[in-house]
Amino acid sequence: MYSYKMLDKISTETLHQAFVDAFSDYQVKMDLPFWKFQQMLQRRGYHPEISMGAFKDGIMVGFVINGLRSWNGKATAYDLGTGVVQECRRQGVTSHLLLNIRKLLKEKNIAQYLLEVIQSNESAAQLYSKQNFKIQREFSCFQLEKDKFIPKTTCAVECVERIDLEQFKEFWDVEPSWQNSIDSIYAVPEVFSYVVARQDDKIVGYGIIDQKTGDIPQLAVNPNYRGKGIASSILTEMVKRTESPIISVLNVESHLKPMGDFLLVKSGFTYHVGQYEMLLKL
Repeated sequence: MYSYKMLDKISTETLHQAFVDAFSDYQVKMDLPFWKFQQMLQRRGYHPEISMGAFKDGIMVGFVINGLRSWNGKATAYDLGTGVVQECRRQGVTSHLLLNIRKLLKEKNIAQYLLEVIQSNESAAQLYSKQNFKIQREFSCFQLEKDKFIPKTTCAVECVERIDLEQFKEFWDVEPSWQNSIDSIYAVPEVFSYVVARQDDKIVGYGIIDQKTGDIPQLAVNPNYRGKGIASSILTEMVKRTESPIISVLNVESHLKPMGDFLLVKSGFTYHVGQYEMLLKL
């Protein structure tokens, strides 16, 4: 028999162990030491009061970990991770967790529920579709081996203390995904390096990279200054600013051909995995 309870009284250490166990055979290899797990929870807005675990003989064997924020003007829960340990799968644990979570979110007047799922994980995508989640966007994720990167600098760039990202939304072609959003960056501002390019005494491009993990949540150039090598110069400086051997750009909308070409053709990234962004209106 399984028991289900909220995670507000469950330690982060217990949750981390369950997470590692559940994703030990995942399609994408998960490198998630405790410090990185803590950062992920903080960055993505973890709320234990709307998260739930499944327990068997007192041990956590499944979970739905959720964040909570305003998203497109509506109170939105975000699935940071849903998993069940291998020996307890195909026993309805995930469906039971999601059913309980949906009831809870409705009770708390949360308007919608957002998540991402790897496209090749057909069983998970089908499960969410049966739960009435609808695909909103398709994302591509890219990786680069740092020691294979060829630096390209055509303009001066500099590292700054912080960036007021609200000022530079006009540089965006699309809204970033949850984990790349302004709120997610501001949740852990100290973990990033911020690189800007200036021309005519104003910032015309910027990039943000995690100093430890090599994750790049945002890279944008003013549309009037594109095609001048600014993005390549920013990327070159960002690569210097991380200790990670792998550089990652996650959740680029798949239809954004200029960004895809910049990463794949100009910068030496390789395609890593595709994801669906899915939304359930409650």
